[in-house]
Amino acid sequence: MDIKIKNGRICGSLQAIPSKSYAHRISICNFLAGKNPSAGCLNFSSKDIEATENCLRDLSLGKTRLDCGESGSTLRFLLPLLSALGGEFELTGKGRLLDRPNEELFRVLNQHGVTSLKEEVIKIKGKLTAGDYLIRGDISSQYVSGLLMALPLLEGDSKIILSTPLASRPYVDITLEVLALYGIEIISTDFGFMIKGNQKYQGSARVEGDWSNSAFFMVLGAISGEVEVFGLNLDSVQGDKQILDILSLAGAKVEIGKGIKVSQSKLKAFCYDAQDCPDLVPITAVLASYAEGETVIKNIERLKIKESDRVQTTQAMLEAFGIESSCDGNALKIKGGKPKGGIIDSFNDHRIVMSSAVLASGAKGESLITNAQAVSKSYPTFFEDYNSLGGVSYEER
Repeated sequence: MDIKIKNGRICGSLQAIPSKSYAHRISICNFLAGKNPSAGCLNFSSKDIEATENCLRDLSLGKTRLDCGESGSTLRFLLPLLSALGGEFELTGKGRLLDRPNEELFRVLNQHGVTSLKEEVIKIKGKLTAGDYLIRGDISSQYVSGLLMALPLLEGDSKIILSTPLASRPYVDITLEVLALYGIEIISTDFGFMIKGNQKYQGSARVEGDWSNSAFFMVLGAISGEVEVFGLNLDSVQGDKQILDILSLAGAKVEIGKGIKVSQSKLKAFCYDAQDCPDLVPITAVLASYAEGETVIKNIERLKIKESDRVQTTQAMLEAFGIESSCDGNALKIKGGKPKGGIIDSFNDHRIVMSSAVLASGAKGESLITNAQAVSKSYPTFFEDYNSLGGVSYEER
């Protein structure tokens, strides 16, 4: 699916979609509490959320071959969970999923009684034993979250000992918050976490609004008009709430009332550390494209192992719209200017699709996003919401 976009004045409001991060975790906790794994997202879903829910339903039916789609969260949460339950399982995936790094997670699972083999599918066999889990925290917080959900099921007590600082800590905070709502006790320590064994999942939780996906529309308001987003928790532990700080650094007009209203204003260059919020980098790069001066986005190394190499694909997106950027491996520098309409491929990355659409909203001339169907991974109704605000997008045939 190719989407053509014309620039135009944006004005309106919308409701934040449910948080994908919460939905994954609540689905798993519901399953372990003996409930329907559905996270209760009402009429909204996405391919990633469906991947987790479908795997859990298949598991409840006794199936041992589970399709994780393109969802890294699904795969990395299920690997420890299935290992804790014990047995033999095969995990499949699409796109780059099985090529994304999991060696560190395999290593600790192997050390505690589970064998793994990665070929065209991932095969695991055995049952986890309790004990000390020494693991790096700087590759993916999903490893830690997966272990935090699985280890309470084991007969003995366990520890997660972090051998490096924990990156993307807010995502682990979401895990801890949801686990507490299901009666699971985790003790945070200087070295990592202590987890009691033989715990029972019971309780419930709700899925709150998604700060990560709402960030696209906040930046849309900052560069092309005015957008108000409702349904976000200002006290949320979601790390991508940091978009408010980023907008303020750029000089955007932000008003907080019943909703969060962001209005177009003269933007200035800023500096942003992506260590805890790497998913914000593509849309932050869009904001920088309209800001006067040179913006610096630091700590971007882990972007290379996302749905695409997001350092490379973010730069390709900027180049397609005539925006200069450079990267030294650790930092992305963007020289703000006057974006011109261009042609950009999604690289099968949902965040590149949405970022390109926002970038195109204020660009001179028309733009074309190819393979835009990737947006269904997290936000299938993105273009409907985009058009409801006055954006002009339509499928090119």
